[in-house]
Amino acid sequence: MSIAAIPAYLKKHDHALASPALRFSLLLPVWEPNFSDTENDNTQAWKLACPLNAADQALMGALGARQAALRDGPLQREGLASFDAVSTAPFATGLGNEHPLENGFAFLHPYGLPYLPGSGVKGVLRQSARELAAGLWGDSHGWTIDAITALFGAEDAHAARRGALIFHDVIPQIRADKLMVEIMTPHQGEYYQGKAAPHDSGMPTPIQFLTVPPGTAFSFLVGCNPALLQHENLDLSDHWQSLLEAAFEHAFEWLGFGAKTAVGYGAMQRLDDQQVAKQRRHEHAAVLRCNWVDEMIGKLVEKNRSSADEALRGKALAEAWRDIEDEVLKQRALDDIQSRWEEQGWWDAPPSKSARRVRAMYDDSE
Repeated sequence: MSIAAIPAYLKKHDHALASPALRFSLLLPVWEPNFSDTENDNTQAWKLACPLNAADQALMGALGARQAALRDGPLQREGLASFDAVSTAPFATGLGNEHPLENGFAFLHPYGLPYLPGSGVKGVLRQSARELAAGLWGDSHGWTIDAITALFGAEDAHAARRGALIFHDVIPQIRADKLMVEIMTPHQGEYYQGKAAPHDSGMPTPIQFLTVPPGTAFSFLVGCNPALLQHENLDLSDHWQSLLEAAFEHAFEWLGFGAKTAVGYGAMQRLDDQQVAKQRRHEHAAVLRCNWVDEMIGKLVEKNRSSADEALRGKALAEAWRDIEDEVLKQRALDDIQSRWEEQGWWDAPPSKSARRVRAMYDDSE
């Protein structure tokens, strides 16, 4: 039986509430009792690493809301560009990190959630700008070598220069309740290891790796230091954002983000204005998320064998909310309930007589 490499007293605890990073590293049961590599199938270990619990979802939303506050605050006027996209393929990050199952994953510590480092975003955008500047795709959209140096910097030992752009880490807003496990099956292993000539009679070993599922929202934030926008005779003060937008568009369409982009991973599609507005509503709802509402809806669903939507607009939730004695919690719960109703289109137009009566209960208690 495979075990996790942790002290005996920790094995007595339920690790379901631990972060994905902990479940994928310290708490992953992939060792023999003598702490040697296990020869057993690790499928169950992968299943333990994938789930995202309610705390993970809430923390993910809170981190996204913090970045949204930065984006929508005073700094927006002083040089902060944002680009919203949704993944159309699984997204892999940090596969080169050391891990007992060969392929690692990038988690943002201490939160333990998946992330795309700002340095990775910068690398993709620099490559995108280089391709545009070289004219490989027709229109350069204004990109030149000097513009690349001004915005991304230069690492030349004799003329090192800091770039004007500042790339923030990206926190994927995962709508699903778990991460995904993908499989790659490398062939000709003995040949690449220098053990034999290439042949087609080998036995390739499938290798599993962790990914973020498609349909995940990504919000890219890029800051700018205005003092560094001038390089030699070039002044990018008026159009650095248009250059950046062209680079992002090219990256979304042709390059992708994260690992294994050459085989289709990390493909993304930029959101249009309507989709961005919807994403903003999701971010706003994440800020208002209240654990009491989640717990109460879960209890009502189990008790009444109803759907979550039925519990949300039902009388029982309103009555339980009305009985809350903590005024701060009561207001937070009301804000969350109202946000969820608005997302469904119920708050201004309740879908039934019973829903109108429930809405009146919330109004009467305000």
